[in-house]
Amino acid sequence: MISHILVAIDQSTTSYQAFATALDMAQDLGAELTLVHALDVFDTTSPERPQMVVNAYSIELDRLLRESYERQWVEFVDRYESLLKQKQAEAKAVNVAAKYQQPYGRPGPAICRTAREVQADLIVVGSHGRKGLSEMILGSVSNYIMHHAPCSVMVIHPNSPHHHTPPSKAAEASPVELGR
Repeated sequence: MISHILVAIDQSTTSYQAFATALDMAQDLGAELTLVHALDVFDTTSPERPQMVVNAYSIELDRLLRESYERQWVEFVDRYESLLKQKQAEAKAVNVAAKYQQPYGRPGPAICRTAREVQADLIVVGSHGRKGLSEMILGSVSNYIMHHAPCSVMVIHPNSPHHHTPPSKAAEASPVELGR
């Protein structure tokens, strides 16, 4: 029986679809949700780490760059915490218990580690649809999770006609795109 579902959260359309799928399942099964966003310094949306140069002329510049990076990092963490809180509130609105975590590290290992810690029965994750060279270079979080997860995994693929469309996208979509 599935009583605890972990869902990976970012700002992608497939993440929205993964959340909607996990929320529907949690409602139907009476399961609780754990929402996870990994805080990854290599994420393309995270602040770029400054390169420090240590010499007598650059000490003040290095300090200013470090402080700027630290402010940007806090904003990055806060932005995703707000997203997680929003998703938690959506779950609560339909009587689904939900908590969230923001572990540090690469997404695949961080999600698998969190799934072990919370004893999740299922991980729901969106796929960005990377193939070939881009998958080799950028990696595939969903592929990593499928091979290392301590439980079952459901991967939500992009552009699947069987999944929800985010509200911002639904307003832009034609009736044909929405299956009407």
